[in-house]
Amino acid sequence: MQLSVIILNYNVRYFLEQCVLSVQSALEDLDGEVIVIDNNSQDDSCQMMRQRFPKIKLIQNKENVGFSKANNSAVAEACGEYICILNPDTVVAEDTFVKVLAFANKQSNLGIIGCKLIDGTGNFLPESKRGFPTPWVAFTKITGLYRLFSKSQLFGSYYAQHLNQDQTGKVAILVGAFMFMKRSVYLEVGGFDEDCFMYSDDIDLSYMISKKGKFNYYFHETTVIHYKGESTIKDETYMKRFQEAMNFFYKKHFGSDGFSSVFFSIFMKMGIVFFSFVKMFQGKSKVKSSPNSYLLFSANEKLAYKLRFVLQKKVSFHDLKTEKMVNSSFIKNKDRVEIILDNEFISFKESIAILESSRNKGFTFKIIPKKANFLVGSNNSSERGEVIKIE
Repeated sequence: MQLSVIILNYNVRYFLEQCVLSVQSALEDLDGEVIVIDNNSQDDSCQMMRQRFPKIKLIQNKENVGFSKANNSAVAEACGEYICILNPDTVVAEDTFVKVLAFANKQSNLGIIGCKLIDGTGNFLPESKRGFPTPWVAFTKITGLYRLFSKSQLFGSYYAQHLNQDQTGKVAILVGAFMFMKRSVYLEVGGFDEDCFMYSDDIDLSYMISKKGKFNYYFHETTVIHYKGESTIKDETYMKRFQEAMNFFYKKHFGSDGFSSVFFSIFMKMGIVFFSFVKMFQGKSKVKSSPNSYLLFSANEKLAYKLRFVLQKKVSFHDLKTEKMVNSSFIKNKDRVEIILDNEFISFKESIAILESSRNKGFTFKIIPKKANFLVGSNNSSERGEVIKIE
Protein backbone atom coordinates (compact mmCIF):
# COMPACT_ATOMS: atom_id res chain seq x y z
CA MET A 1 0.00 0.00 0.00
CA GLN A 2 1.28 3.46 -0.92
CA LEU A 3 -0.26 5.74 1.68
CA SER A 4 -2.09 5.74 5.00
CA VAL A 5 -3.83 9.00 5.91
CA ILE A 6 -4.28 9.34 9.66
CA ILE A 7 -6.85 11.80 11.04
CA LEU A 8 -7.18 12.43 14.77
CA ASN A 9 -10.59 13.81 15.71
CA TYR A 10 -11.90 15.47 18.83
CA ASN A 11 -15.36 17.05 18.75
CA VAL A 12 -15.22 18.50 15.24
CA ARG A 13 -17.77 16.23 13.59
CA TYR A 14 -18.67 18.48 10.62
CA PHE A 15 -15.09 19.43 9.80
CA LEU A 16 -14.17 15.76 10.02
CA GLU A 17 -16.88 14.79 7.54
CA GLN A 18 -15.66 17.31 4.99
CA CYS A 19 -12.02 16.35 5.58
CA VAL A 20 -12.70 12.65 5.02
CA LEU A 21 -14.65 13.43 1.84
CA SER A 22 -11.70 15.40 0.48
CA VAL A 23 -9.23 12.67 1.45
CA GLN A 24 -11.32 9.97 -0.22
CA SER A 25 -11.32 11.98 -3.45
CA ALA A 26 -7.56 12.51 -3.19
CA LEU A 27 -6.93 8.78 -2.79
CA GLU A 28 -8.98 7.65 -5.80
CA ASP A 29 -5.93 7.12 -8.02
CA LEU A 30 -3.71 5.72 -5.26
CA ASP A 31 -3.49 2.54 -3.23
CA GLY A 32 -4.32 4.09 0.10
CA GLU A 33 -6.32 3.92 3.30
CA VAL A 34 -7.84 6.32 5.80
CA ILE A 35 -7.62 5.75 9.54
CA VAL A 36 -9.68 7.98 11.82
CA ILE A 37 -8.89 8.01 15.55
CA ASP A 38 -11.43 9.59 17.86
CA ASN A 39 -10.36 10.82 21.29
CA ASN A 40 -13.69 10.23 23.04
CA SER A 41 -15.63 12.98 21.27
CA GLN A 42 -18.92 13.97 22.86
CA ASP A 43 -20.56 14.97 19.59
CA ASP A 44 -21.77 12.35 17.10
CA SER A 45 -18.47 12.09 15.23
CA CYS A 46 -18.22 8.32 15.54
CA GLN A 47 -21.86 7.75 14.63
CA MET A 48 -21.37 9.90 11.54
CA MET A 49 -18.27 7.93 10.57
CA ARG A 50 -20.05 4.58 10.93
CA GLN A 51 -23.04 5.77 8.92
CA ARG A 52 -21.37 7.75 6.15
CA PHE A 53 -17.97 6.02 5.92
CA PRO A 54 -18.57 2.43 7.07
CA LYS A 55 -15.52 1.08 5.19
CA ILE A 56 -13.06 3.49 6.79
CA LYS A 57 -11.16 2.19 9.80
CA LEU A 58 -12.32 3.96 12.96
CA ILE A 59 -10.44 3.73 16.24
CA GLN A 60 -12.57 4.85 19.19
CA ASN A 61 -10.65 5.77 22.32
CA LYS A 62 -12.64 5.66 25.56
CA GLU A 63 -10.78 8.71 26.84
CA ASN A 64 -8.85 11.64 25.42
CA VAL A 65 -5.36 10.17 25.28
CA GLY A 66 -3.84 13.23 23.63
CA PHE A 67 -2.36 14.00 20.24
CA SER A 68 0.82 11.95 20.43
CA LYS A 69 -0.49 8.69 21.86
CA ALA A 70 -3.51 8.63 19.56
CA ASN A 71 -1.48 9.17 16.41
CA ASN A 72 1.12 6.62 17.49
CA SER A 73 -1.56 3.97 17.98
CA ALA A 74 -2.95 4.65 14.50
CA VAL A 75 0.45 4.54 12.81
CA ALA A 76 1.03 1.16 14.48
CA GLU A 77 -1.97 -0.18 12.54
CA ALA A 78 -1.24 1.60 9.26
CA CYS A 79 -0.25 -0.40 6.18
CA GLY A 80 1.08 2.33 3.90
CA GLU A 81 4.71 2.83 2.92
CA TYR A 82 4.01 6.52 3.54
CA ILE A 83 1.81 8.10 6.18
CA CYS A 84 0.18 11.53 6.33
CA ILE A 85 -0.71 12.96 9.72
CA LEU A 86 -3.66 15.22 8.94
CA ASN A 87 -5.85 17.51 11.05
CA PRO A 88 -9.63 17.00 10.79
CA ASP A 89 -10.18 20.71 10.10
CA THR A 90 -8.37 20.52 6.77
CA VAL A 91 -9.45 20.15 3.14
CA VAL A 92 -7.07 18.58 0.65
CA ALA A 93 -7.26 18.94 -3.13
CA GLU A 94 -8.04 15.96 -5.33
CA ASP A 95 -4.41 15.82 -6.51
CA THR A 96 -2.67 16.71 -3.23
CA PHE A 97 -1.39 13.24 -2.39
CA VAL A 98 -0.47 12.42 -5.99
CA LYS A 99 1.72 15.53 -6.15
CA VAL A 100 3.30 15.07 -2.73
CA LEU A 101 3.97 11.38 -3.36
CA ALA A 102 5.65 12.15 -6.69
CA PHE A 103 7.87 14.73 -4.96
CA ALA A 104 8.66 12.32 -2.12
CA ASN A 105 9.78 9.56 -4.47
CA LYS A 106 12.39 11.88 -6.01
CA GLN A 107 14.08 12.73 -2.72
CA SER A 108 16.92 11.00 -0.93
CA ASN A 109 17.22 11.02 2.87
CA LEU A 110 13.64 12.26 3.05
CA GLY A 111 12.26 13.36 6.37
CA ILE A 112 8.89 15.11 6.50
CA ILE A 113 7.04 16.98 3.75
CA GLY A 114 4.68 19.81 4.58
CA CYS A 115 2.59 21.80 2.11
CA LYS A 116 1.13 25.25 1.64
CA LEU A 117 -1.66 25.84 4.15
CA ILE A 118 -4.25 28.56 3.84
CA ASP A 119 -7.02 29.65 6.19
CA GLY A 120 -10.73 29.78 5.40
CA THR A 121 -10.39 33.12 3.60
CA GLY A 122 -7.50 32.05 1.38
CA ASN A 123 -4.70 33.68 3.34
CA PHE A 124 -1.39 31.87 3.63
CA LEU A 125 -0.67 30.40 7.07
CA PRO A 126 2.96 31.12 7.93
CA GLU A 127 3.23 28.08 10.21
CA SER A 128 3.30 26.00 7.00
CA LYS A 129 7.09 26.28 7.27
CA ARG A 130 9.18 27.06 10.31
CA GLY A 131 12.76 27.36 11.44
CA PHE A 132 14.48 25.78 14.38
CA PRO A 133 13.22 27.51 17.57
CA THR A 134 16.42 28.62 19.25
CA PRO A 135 15.87 30.76 22.36
CA TRP A 136 16.25 33.91 20.24
CA VAL A 137 13.89 32.67 17.52
CA ALA A 138 11.28 31.67 20.12
CA PHE A 139 11.64 35.12 21.67
CA THR A 140 10.97 36.85 18.32
CA LYS A 141 7.83 34.72 18.01
CA ILE A 142 6.41 35.36 21.45
CA THR A 143 7.10 39.10 21.29
CA GLY A 144 5.85 39.51 17.73
CA LEU A 145 9.19 40.94 16.54
CA TYR A 146 9.06 38.59 13.55
CA ARG A 147 6.09 40.61 12.27
CA LEU A 148 7.87 43.94 12.54
CA PHE A 149 11.00 42.74 10.74
CA SER A 150 9.64 39.93 8.58
CA LYS A 151 12.31 40.24 5.89
CA SER A 152 15.21 40.25 8.33
CA GLN A 153 17.22 37.04 8.74
CA LEU A 154 17.78 38.00 12.37
CA PHE A 155 14.07 38.29 13.19
CA GLY A 156 12.36 36.21 10.49
CA SER A 157 13.63 32.71 11.22
CA TYR A 158 10.62 31.38 13.14
CA TYR A 159 8.56 31.07 9.97
CA ALA A 160 11.51 30.05 7.75
CA GLN A 161 11.30 33.24 5.75
CA HIS A 162 14.34 32.30 3.69
CA LEU A 163 11.64 30.67 1.53
CA ASN A 164 8.61 32.53 0.27
CA GLN A 165 5.23 30.80 0.25
CA ASP A 166 5.59 29.85 -3.43
CA GLN A 167 9.03 28.30 -3.13
CA THR A 168 9.75 24.67 -2.32
CA GLY A 169 12.79 24.01 -0.17
CA LYS A 170 14.32 22.54 2.96
CA VAL A 171 13.05 23.72 6.33
CA ALA A 172 13.69 22.66 9.90
CA ILE A 173 10.17 22.35 11.32
CA LEU A 174 6.77 21.46 9.87
CA VAL A 175 3.33 21.81 11.39
CA GLY A 176 1.31 18.85 12.68
CA ALA A 177 -1.75 19.76 10.61
CA PHE A 178 -0.12 18.09 7.56
CA MET A 179 2.97 15.90 7.94
CA PHE A 180 3.80 13.46 5.12
CA MET A 181 6.64 10.94 5.59
CA LYS A 182 7.67 7.33 5.27
CA ARG A 183 6.17 5.18 7.98
CA SER A 184 9.59 3.63 8.58
CA VAL A 185 11.07 7.06 9.34
CA TYR A 186 8.29 7.82 11.80
CA LEU A 187 8.84 4.49 13.57
CA GLU A 188 12.63 4.91 13.53
CA VAL A 189 12.38 7.91 15.89
CA GLY A 190 9.56 6.42 17.95
CA GLY A 191 6.82 8.65 16.55
CA PHE A 192 5.45 11.56 18.55
CA ASP A 193 6.82 11.86 22.07
CA GLU A 194 3.91 10.98 24.35
CA ASP A 195 5.35 13.18 27.11
CA CYS A 196 5.19 16.28 24.90
CA PHE A 197 3.17 19.26 26.01
CA MET A 198 0.83 21.13 23.67
CA TYR A 199 2.53 22.95 20.76
CA SER A 200 5.74 20.93 20.82
CA ASP A 201 4.75 17.57 19.29
CA ASP A 202 5.43 18.58 15.69
CA ILE A 203 8.56 20.56 16.61
CA ASP A 204 9.99 17.56 18.47
CA LEU A 205 9.19 15.08 15.68
CA SER A 206 10.67 17.36 13.01
CA TYR A 207 13.83 17.80 15.05
CA MET A 208 14.18 14.10 15.90
CA ILE A 209 13.91 13.17 12.23
CA SER A 210 16.42 15.82 11.15
CA LYS A 211 18.88 14.46 13.75
CA LYS A 212 18.79 11.19 11.81
CA GLY A 213 20.25 12.98 8.79
CA LYS A 214 16.90 13.35 7.04
CA PHE A 215 15.74 16.49 5.24
CA ASN A 216 12.37 18.14 5.88
CA TYR A 217 10.72 19.99 3.00
CA TYR A 218 8.11 22.67 2.52
CA PHE A 219 6.33 21.78 -0.76
CA HIS A 220 4.41 24.68 -2.31
CA GLU A 221 2.86 22.95 -5.33
CA THR A 222 -0.31 21.89 -3.55
CA THR A 223 -2.50 23.90 -1.21
CA VAL A 224 -4.57 22.63 1.71
CA ILE A 225 -7.17 24.56 3.69
CA HIS A 226 -6.57 24.54 7.44
CA TYR A 227 -9.59 26.29 8.88
CA LYS A 228 -8.44 26.96 12.38
CA GLY A 229 -4.81 27.58 11.64
CA GLU A 230 -3.33 28.72 14.95
CA SER A 231 -6.79 28.50 16.40
CA THR A 232 -6.00 29.27 20.00
CA ILE A 233 -6.65 32.89 20.87
CA LYS A 234 -3.35 34.60 21.49
CA ASP A 235 -3.91 35.44 25.16
CA GLU A 236 -1.76 34.98 28.26
CA THR A 237 -2.79 31.33 28.55
CA TYR A 238 -1.59 30.65 25.02
CA MET A 239 1.74 32.32 25.77
CA LYS A 240 2.16 30.31 28.94
CA ARG A 241 1.53 27.06 27.06
CA PHE A 242 3.90 28.15 24.33
CA GLN A 243 6.60 28.73 26.96
CA GLU A 244 5.90 25.33 28.53
CA ALA A 245 6.22 23.67 25.12
CA MET A 246 9.55 25.34 24.45
CA ASN A 247 10.77 24.46 27.96
CA PHE A 248 9.91 20.82 27.32
CA PHE A 249 11.74 20.84 23.99
CA TYR A 250 14.93 22.38 25.39
CA LYS A 251 15.01 20.21 28.48
CA LYS A 252 14.62 17.07 26.38
CA HIS A 253 17.27 17.88 23.81
CA PHE A 254 19.70 20.20 25.57
CA GLY A 255 19.32 19.44 29.27
CA SER A 256 17.81 21.46 32.08
CA ASP A 257 21.03 22.93 33.46
CA GLY A 258 23.60 25.37 32.23
CA PHE A 259 23.70 28.79 30.67
CA SER A 260 21.49 27.86 27.72
CA SER A 261 18.57 26.90 29.97
CA VAL A 262 18.88 30.06 32.05
CA PHE A 263 19.21 32.17 28.89
CA PHE A 264 16.08 30.59 27.41
CA SER A 265 14.06 31.06 30.59
CA ILE A 266 14.97 34.75 30.78
CA PHE A 267 14.07 35.29 27.13
CA MET A 268 10.68 33.62 27.54
CA LYS A 269 9.81 35.60 30.68
CA MET A 270 10.79 38.82 28.92
CA GLY A 271 8.55 37.82 26.03
CA ILE A 272 5.56 37.18 28.31
CA VAL A 273 5.98 40.58 29.97
CA PHE A 274 6.32 42.31 26.59
CA PHE A 275 3.26 40.52 25.21
CA SER A 276 1.15 41.40 28.26
CA PHE A 277 2.20 45.03 27.99
CA VAL A 278 1.15 45.19 24.33
CA LYS A 279 -2.21 43.54 25.10
CA MET A 280 -3.00 46.34 27.55
CA PHE A 281 -3.11 48.83 24.67
CA GLN A 282 -4.84 46.70 22.07
CA GLY A 283 -8.36 47.14 23.41
CA LYS A 284 -11.23 44.75 22.88
CA SER A 285 -11.38 42.43 19.93
CA LYS A 286 -13.53 43.43 17.00
CA VAL A 287 -17.15 42.34 16.94
CA LYS A 288 -17.91 39.83 14.21
CA SER A 289 -19.92 41.22 11.34
CA SER A 290 -22.31 38.94 9.52
CA PRO A 291 -22.59 39.00 5.72
CA ASN A 292 -25.09 41.33 4.11
CA SER A 293 -25.83 38.77 1.42
CA TYR A 294 -24.72 35.45 0.01
CA LEU A 295 -23.74 34.20 -3.42
CA LEU A 296 -24.26 30.51 -4.13
CA PHE A 297 -22.22 28.82 -6.86
CA SER A 298 -24.13 25.68 -7.74
CA ALA A 299 -26.28 24.02 -10.39
CA ASN A 300 -29.04 23.35 -7.89
CA GLU A 301 -31.44 26.29 -7.84
CA LYS A 302 -33.64 24.65 -5.21
CA LEU A 303 -30.71 24.89 -2.83
CA ALA A 304 -30.70 28.66 -3.23
CA TYR A 305 -34.34 28.83 -2.09
CA LYS A 306 -33.58 26.64 0.93
CA LEU A 307 -30.59 28.81 1.90
CA ARG A 308 -32.70 31.98 1.73
CA PHE A 309 -35.00 30.46 4.33
CA VAL A 310 -32.18 29.18 6.57
CA LEU A 311 -29.95 32.25 6.39
CA GLN A 312 -32.73 34.84 6.37
CA LYS A 313 -30.69 36.92 3.95
CA LYS A 314 -30.51 37.56 0.25
CA VAL A 315 -28.95 34.60 -1.59
CA SER A 316 -28.00 35.22 -5.21
CA PHE A 317 -27.68 32.19 -7.47
CA HIS A 318 -24.82 31.67 -9.92
CA ASP A 319 -26.01 28.78 -12.09
CA LEU A 320 -23.09 26.55 -13.05
CA LYS A 321 -25.23 24.81 -15.67
CA THR A 322 -25.30 27.95 -17.79
CA GLU A 323 -22.07 29.63 -16.70
CA LYS A 324 -19.22 27.31 -15.74
CA MET A 325 -16.76 30.02 -14.75
CA VAL A 326 -16.68 30.78 -11.03
CA ASN A 327 -15.81 34.47 -11.00
CA SER A 328 -16.21 36.70 -7.96
CA SER A 329 -14.34 39.70 -9.38
CA PHE A 330 -17.54 41.54 -10.29
CA ILE A 331 -18.67 41.77 -6.66
CA LYS A 332 -17.77 44.94 -4.80
CA ASN A 333 -15.94 44.49 -1.52
CA LYS A 334 -18.28 46.89 0.27
CA ASP A 335 -21.16 44.46 -0.34
CA ARG A 336 -19.79 42.15 2.42
CA VAL A 337 -20.75 39.06 0.48
CA GLU A 338 -20.22 35.50 1.64
CA ILE A 339 -19.57 33.06 -1.21
CA ILE A 340 -21.03 29.56 -0.87
CA LEU A 341 -19.44 26.80 -2.96
CA ASP A 342 -21.43 23.65 -3.66
CA ASN A 343 -19.05 20.69 -3.66
CA GLU A 344 -21.52 18.67 -5.74
CA PHE A 345 -20.47 20.81 -8.71
CA ILE A 346 -17.18 22.44 -7.62
CA SER A 347 -14.25 20.20 -6.70
CA PHE A 348 -12.21 20.71 -3.56
CA LYS A 349 -9.26 21.75 -5.71
CA GLU A 350 -11.38 24.38 -7.46
CA SER A 351 -12.72 25.59 -4.12
CA ILE A 352 -9.19 25.98 -2.75
CA ALA A 353 -8.15 27.89 -5.87
CA ILE A 354 -11.15 30.23 -5.51
CA LEU A 355 -10.21 31.00 -1.91
CA GLU A 356 -6.60 31.70 -2.86
CA SER A 357 -7.46 33.93 -5.82
CA SER A 358 -10.03 35.90 -3.81
CA ARG A 359 -7.98 36.50 -0.64
CA ASN A 360 -7.86 40.04 0.72
CA LYS A 361 -10.88 41.05 -1.37
CA GLY A 362 -13.26 41.24 1.56
CA PHE A 363 -15.09 37.97 0.94
CA THR A 364 -15.85 35.16 3.33
CA PHE A 365 -16.51 31.60 2.21
CA LYS A 366 -18.45 28.49 3.07
CA ILE A 367 -18.42 25.09 1.40
CA ILE A 368 -21.35 22.67 1.22
CA PRO A 369 -19.68 19.24 1.16
CA LYS A 370 -21.08 16.69 -1.26
CA LYS A 371 -24.29 15.06 -0.02
CA ALA A 372 -24.15 17.05 3.22
CA ASN A 373 -26.74 19.16 5.00
CA PHE A 374 -24.47 21.88 6.34
CA LEU A 375 -22.18 24.75 5.37
CA VAL A 376 -18.69 24.85 6.84
CA GLY A 377 -16.01 27.51 6.84
CA SER A 378 -14.00 30.01 8.85
CA ASN A 379 -13.63 33.77 8.55
CA ASN A 380 -10.16 34.02 10.12
CA SER A 381 -7.35 31.82 11.43
CA SER A 382 -7.61 32.90 15.07
CA GLU A 383 -11.03 31.46 15.90
CA ARG A 384 -12.90 28.23 15.51
CA GLY A 385 -14.69 27.68 12.25
CA GLU A 386 -18.42 27.99 11.69
CA VAL A 387 -21.01 25.35 10.83
CA ILE A 388 -24.51 26.20 9.60
CA LYS A 389 -27.02 23.36 9.25
CA ILE A 390 -29.39 23.53 6.28
CA GLU A 391 -31.83 20.73 7.14
